[in-house]
Amino acid sequence: MVNTIRAAKDQIRLKALFLIVDWDKVQAIAEVFARDNCLLSFVSKGSGTASSEIIDLLGIGTTDKAVFICLVQNTETPHIIREVRGTIGARSAGAGIAFSVPLGGITARLFTMFEEAAREKPNTKEDKRMNAIEIKNEMIISILNRGNSDAFMTEARKAGARGGTVISARGISQEVMKKFVGITVQDEKEIIFILADKDTVVPIMEAVRPGFGATSQAAGVIFSLPVDQVMSLNALS
Repeated sequence: MVNTIRAAKDQIRLKALFLIVDWDKVQAIAEVFARDNCLLSFVSKGSGTASSEIIDLLGIGTTDKAVFICLVQNTETPHIIREVRGTIGARSAGAGIAFSVPLGGITARLFTMFEEAAREKPNTKEDKRMNAIEIKNEMIISILNRGNSDAFMTEARKAGARGGTVISARGISQEVMKKFVGITVQDEKEIIFILADKDTVVPIMEAVRPGFGATSQAAGVIFSLPVDQVMSLNALS
């Protein structure tokens, strides 16, 4: 049996750290993760969908993007972001964006790995110089049949979405969807990540549900996760 540990105040706090940057920054960021001995990190290739007026602000425009996901301790986040900023030379607008999602639970074996790593590192406190902006955001995750992302983002923008990032994926266990939804579901998928202000999450999800929900041709699965920090990767004072 695999034990799962739920988050508790007296445990080390873990987060999923997301970084979205231009694809040509992959090697540089991978080297940062290697130097800092990040235990679990993954990268996928995606494409930006942001409207032109925010491309320079967030760095999620129409070029190829790298989507990094890394599990880290809460206290390590400021250090990793500083290292990334310094490594990619983020001295101009559009360097990219990072955001973190607190973990609600983790398997006991993985938790033990993080505990052991924490004992080997010096005690670090949260760095208030990070200028990390504590705001109430959520990440909307939408999983659609391939070929629907452009139309999806058109409707999402009408409801307040500023932009998103799309990655390709392959669905598994599709027979379950066919059984309960009653429609043919493609294996090839698009996963769309949209960062949105908490107040606009419901309007966005309501706007896209009729045309892209589970009973539509897009066979969409749409949900949101809380985001506790959003940070620009621009190393600007």
